[in-house]
Amino acid sequence: MRKWAALGVLALALLLIAVDATVLALAIPALGRDLGPSPAEVLWIGDIYSFVLGGLLVTMGTLGDRIGRKKLLLTGAAGFGVASLLAAFAPSAGWLIVARALLGVAGATIMPSTLSIIRNLFTDPVERTRAVAVWAAMATAGAALGPLVGGILLEHFWWGSVFVINLPVMALLLVFGAWWLPESRDPDPGPFDLVSALLSAVGVVPLVYAIKEVALVGSTWTALVAGLVGVSGVWLFVRRQQSSAHPMIDVALFRKPAFSGAVGASMIAIFALTGLVFFLSQYFQNVLGHSPLEAGLRELPLGIAGMLVVVVIGRVVRWLGLGRAIALGLLASAAGLAIVGFSAAYGAIAVALVIVGAGVGLALTLTTDAVVSAVPADKAGAASAVSETAYELGAALGIAVLGTVLSAWARAGTFTEAMQGTALVAAGLLVVASFVAYRLVPEHREAAEPAVERR
Repeated sequence: MRKWAALGVLALALLLIAVDATVLALAIPALGRDLGPSPAEVLWIGDIYSFVLGGLLVTMGTLGDRIGRKKLLLTGAAGFGVASLLAAFAPSAGWLIVARALLGVAGATIMPSTLSIIRNLFTDPVERTRAVAVWAAMATAGAALGPLVGGILLEHFWWGSVFVINLPVMALLLVFGAWWLPESRDPDPGPFDLVSALLSAVGVVPLVYAIKEVALVGSTWTALVAGLVGVSGVWLFVRRQQSSAHPMIDVALFRKPAFSGAVGASMIAIFALTGLVFFLSQYFQNVLGHSPLEAGLRELPLGIAGMLVVVVIGRVVRWLGLGRAIALGLLASAAGLAIVGFSAAYGAIAVALVIVGAGVGLALTLTTDAVVSAVPADKAGAASAVSETAYELGAALGIAVLGTVLSAWARAGTFTEAMQGTALVAAGLLVVASFVAYRLVPEHREAAEPAVERR
């Protein structure tokens, strides 16, 4: 019973991190009136959190393996609370940018710690799948609940309330986390590789920046240079891991079709989820004229379905096997998006949101479980970081790619036609991803190797 209570604590932490990634978007107009940020500062206020978070996930996941995942998570929770307080009462745009960066640092300590603790806490594969299902439900629900939470707060309080709401949640996490969470670490982690840590950040941050730049401005020289720097950083990081006696990530895992297929399917599932939330939020507010709160309420079926799918995941896997179940989740998400592509009536959209939420919840749970189960428990932090880096890249790509398609289509027709056309494009990509998952991911979960030979 204690481990399920611990899971509740971890789920609460992840829900807050996921909500925090989207809740600020609705507060930008209000804080703009109070702080008077320049256009560049507005972009940094919105983006710095995901840049820092994505860039530090691998480093923090590996650090948790070394110093202890519980210790890192609780330290990050305390830091998240302090940074939230600094952000809520920021007297200037520059102050808020720094506070958002600190939130990204703290968030990067929390995300891989939650998943790696689950990997060590639930040793039975069936129980672990259920636990990861709860974890994935919180990620799905958080993305959908962000606009709703933001809408409720902004209807009654000032913009800083979207940060103040973090404080009681982090206080609960510190109290109950210290009580219920077990400590775990790698008994033989080897030396910490600072160069690899820097290369992981140099690889991820410019890539995320380039993707967002293309989405907001278009193909610019800045985006091209950032993309080249990011690709170079990733290449150097991989080369260093291949030659290291104590790599941060065992890149040989990516040679396994099951592992790389699961990571890719996870990225595309989040791609679809965040893209859908993005263009439906635009449609509900800019076309139909709904308030942020009304738009958030209309997107609520997405998060509810993502949470309810937890109860059937075990049966679906037993019936279809792992790879086919992941393919089914992606195919269901494609069907939901196709419904949006053919009807803009809210009744049809609500049905589509339920189908997409359930499909993404199923796919994200099983791909995440496959990734973290592919390594021994003492290396869970690094594997968790891989899964969550895929999450961050998928979220950035979803907004960038589908946002670009939406904008291009809108210039040639109405926004409603653009929204529906973009949904069909996303559906087509998910069909391809479903086929790839079906072919690459095996029927059964691959067991982690107790030891991996290093070159």
